[in-house]
Amino acid sequence: MESGDLEKRYSKLEVQRFQEEIDDLNLKYGGIKDLNGKPGALFVVDVIGDANAIKEAKTLGIPVVAVVDTNADPSLIDYVIPGNDDAIKGVQLILDYVSSAISNGVNSVKVEKETAVAAKPIEEVKEL
Repeated sequence: MESGDLEKRYSKLEVQRFQEEIDDLNLKYGGIKDLNGKPGALFVVDVIGDANAIKEAKTLGIPVVAVVDTNADPSLIDYVIPGNDDAIKGVQLILDYVSSAISNGVNSVKVEKETAVAAKPIEEVKEL
């Protein structure tokens, strides 16, 4: 779009609609675009609605963590979080706990790496 090809061939309204569609796709799939390898895990809130994502994760060998209600089959899920996936407040509470656990885990890994680098001699640190 930066090259100006669309502006030459289409009207302003059509270009605007194309840009809106591109922005929407970037919002939905922007994280996948820059992904270098397989993700470490898949977190799902609605097991029934995201059945295709769960099947794809199983095919790729990615562990699945999911909030499972009584109307869903937990046999496809590796790590089940029992809860109501229809209640917005309940889902928000669970997601807050999960996001804080992830940030705590990331911070602890950073601290461990920093202490491991600080404990090594300077010659080995230069090689890293």
